[in-house]
Amino acid sequence: MFGLLPFQFRFRGKIRRLLDLYACFVDNDGAALHPSKLARITGISLTETNRRLEMTPELFVKLPRRPDGFTRYRLTTVVSAMDEDAVVALIERSARKETLMLYAIMTMVLMLGLIMLIVMTPAL
Repeated sequence: MFGLLPFQFRFRGKIRRLLDLYACFVDNDGAALHPSKLARITGISLTETNRRLEMTPELFVKLPRRPDGFTRYRLTTVVSAMDEDAVVALIERSARKETLMLYAIMTMVLMLGLIMLIVMTPAL
């Protein structure tokens, strides 16, 4: 069903991974890190790490490519100024919004089907 939606969830179901990436940046004093180093430290696959970094610009910013060709990421200024509880609340709030959006879409589809059933019933 989730493949039918015209969007992807950026936070819903990915809270733990995002918090692991955030903790990795905090543990390294906010230094810019390459996705492969993040993947190695967190234990998340490189493709999933890269996807999380790319899809959440609210948390992570992509730095310009270095002369050696490596692209690094860093926490955004807003997130780096927040304490850990505020970041957790931000991520959970975003995940909750996505969950409510999913429920709204599912309710609309269900109601559309119910309306179609009501309209077609007298014709039978």
